[in-house]
Amino acid sequence: MVDGQIQIQNYNTGNSKNNWDLNKIKLKHKTICEYEYAKKDIQKGYANRTLYVNLSNGIIKEKKVTEEMKKLFTGGRGFGLKLLWDSIKPNTRWDSDENELIITTGPLCGVTQYPGSGKSLCLTISPSTDIICDSNVGGFFGPYLKFAGFDAIEIQGKAKEDVIIIIDGEKGKISIETAPLEETNSHMISEQLTQMYASENNDESKQKISIVSAGKGAENSYWGCLNFSFYDIRRKYPRLKQAGRGGLGSVLRNKKIKAILTKVEKFDGVSNNPADAETLAKVGTKLHREIRDLDRYQCNMRAVGTVHLVEIMDDYDLLPTENYRFGSFPKASKLYSPNFYKLFTKIIPDGCWHGCTMACAKTVDCFTVMTGPYKGEKVTVDGPEYETVGCGSNMSIWDPLWILEFNFYCDTYGLDTISTGTAIAFYMEMYEYGILNKKRCDGLELCFGNAEAVLEFMHRIARGEKSDFIAIASKGIRRVKDWLIKNKWGDTHIIEECGMESKGLEYSEYVTKESLAMQGGYGLTLKGPQHDEAWLIFMDMVNNAIPTFKDKAEALHYFPMWRTWFGLNGLCKLPWNDVEPRNNAEIDDPSKVPEHVQNYVDYQNAVTGWDVNKEELILQSERCYNWQRAMNVWLGRGRRKDDWIPYRSMGPVTVMEYISRKDRYDKNLIEKIGISDEKIEKMETEEKIKIIYDFRKDQYQKLSDAVYYRRGWTPNGVPTPEKMKKLGLKDTKMLKMLQDKIVKDEKAGLNNWGGNYKNKNEKPNNGIKYW
Repeated sequence: MVDGQIQIQNYNTGNSKNNWDLNKIKLKHKTICEYEYAKKDIQKGYANRTLYVNLSNGIIKEKKVTEEMKKLFTGGRGFGLKLLWDSIKPNTRWDSDENELIITTGPLCGVTQYPGSGKSLCLTISPSTDIICDSNVGGFFGPYLKFAGFDAIEIQGKAKEDVIIIIDGEKGKISIETAPLEETNSHMISEQLTQMYASENNDESKQKISIVSAGKGAENSYWGCLNFSFYDIRRKYPRLKQAGRGGLGSVLRNKKIKAILTKVEKFDGVSNNPADAETLAKVGTKLHREIRDLDRYQCNMRAVGTVHLVEIMDDYDLLPTENYRFGSFPKASKLYSPNFYKLFTKIIPDGCWHGCTMACAKTVDCFTVMTGPYKGEKVTVDGPEYETVGCGSNMSIWDPLWILEFNFYCDTYGLDTISTGTAIAFYMEMYEYGILNKKRCDGLELCFGNAEAVLEFMHRIARGEKSDFIAIASKGIRRVKDWLIKNKWGDTHIIEECGMESKGLEYSEYVTKESLAMQGGYGLTLKGPQHDEAWLIFMDMVNNAIPTFKDKAEALHYFPMWRTWFGLNGLCKLPWNDVEPRNNAEIDDPSKVPEHVQNYVDYQNAVTGWDVNKEELILQSERCYNWQRAMNVWLGRGRRKDDWIPYRSMGPVTVMEYISRKDRYDKNLIEKIGISDEKIEKMETEEKIKIIYDFRKDQYQKLSDAVYYRRGWTPNGVPTPEKMKKLGLKDTKMLKMLQDKIVKDEKAGLNNWGGNYKNKNEKPNNGIKYW
């Protein structure tokens, strides 16, 4: 111990075998173009300009952020949507030259006084879904981008060879350089570029750099994630956080970008120049104390991060196992959080932005890699998060060390753990049924529990193998479904209903069969089945707090809007409800955590100088949420048929599933459908499945009706021009487009409610029974 500080072993573990000649590597760079800009102070959370880079023609320019843009789109994801609308076409696809990759910040991004204030928001047209995908991510890049002078970077076009984009906030210069010799995999290139571009060879200089990258897996799949670095001065190594969903990393590599680097001259707690620094400090201190005093008794995020959810999900039959067939498993305790706590490095704080006392970014240091190109090397593994552990259970792999190996390779290869794990779980089930086999899988035995085959599959993707199976399987569940059906290799119903994707995006790791609201939380979303819009399982299934269609529709309005708000401002959601005030359960609407909602009202006002209330926070989100839905309609999706979900998400597809929860499903037949005990006893299981299948599908259609009605959309899920105008959105091109689409739907007979109603008074727009 020196000066009261615990001294920690240098955990620089990633590259013990690497002896890079960084000078030689950098000498091979060729500057393609440069742009100098005037450095300016941030004003009330905004840099008041965005950066545009076109890789095809070398144009680099600034775009002004107007007060109108702030009023309508707030920042973050909202700014990204506006920039995309102004730049792409309705037929733009993920690999089109005009598709953009956008990284944005938000007015509260970069604040150090309030926990969870370092998020970046990333947007593009997804290769998986052909619509806009947004994803949030921690790390230093977003705050540094703003402190370097920009509220967003907007990248269009494609380079002819591998490049890096450098935003140098020290010199006020943007440059695009060729990068022929750098590594591609993220744990390597992050360390190379951090060392290469640090002004001096010390920790302080290295900590002022952040890098965005995606590895070899992103080059060769639709699952590419973006890795955002943050230099850990205790470990003396750049760690990584991921913008995982929708193939953002695949777009990065398709544009031949090896990395985007931002560098700041300096920053501190008032670099955002808040309007009311005193109130900001006060509201932040209040939450810091709550986290310090209460976290250990609530979610224990500071000790184990999000993996505390594993045992909770298993207890409530919500942990996906064997491709969501089951919600718990006898071996699940092997993946409970205490087993990962033993592996996590203790003592070292684990926040991914300064000032975040939630500190949930857990890490395993000195992990020895067991397979692949880095076999035998000691590396730092960032994670795992709950979702990554859930991928292991979904593939029926119960070894914590294997989870770390999977986590490490997904990250450095630039593969989204969720899409990768969920897709492989589906392939494994198809293998079990003989729809896939060893020959069709190019020699891989993809059966449940085969950990070796999973990693080999990932290594083959990263190596760029072009065999039939690898080429199609790396594009995700939707493409594999189409491939299997086209080849007539199995029952279409089984293939369609067991493959857990909607809109082309793979599900995240929760079993939703007994929560209609959470089924809507996955299906009635903008980008696809990701839990960041609404997580309603406990409200719905456990606490029965939203029993009616009206209740569920209200929850599926409020919570997606509220959660959207974090992405407009550059914030993490976790400090909102993963720690709660002591008396939260005793007050009205405890699921909303009202005291924390007021914190965010005070927080936004303190930074921006605005005078908004909690209702205006929801309106900020509602504008952007409806704008994104309208853009999906414009891109050819965003209708009722696109919001459909596989039946595995609603109920039992197979006899095995039904039998595993026979008492539950028989009770459902009696209480929800009205079939007598005597009749049930005489039924075959297949008949029972069919009755529940028809009932639950109709329940989902009725839920969709209720949600569309509450959101102010047509029965086909299209935002109306009247709704947009009410929100203050008056873009004439968008309003005309929506009106034309609604007229077209009307002519095609698509503007009808989807539920099977006994009389018209049950419909959401015609009577009170529904509500």
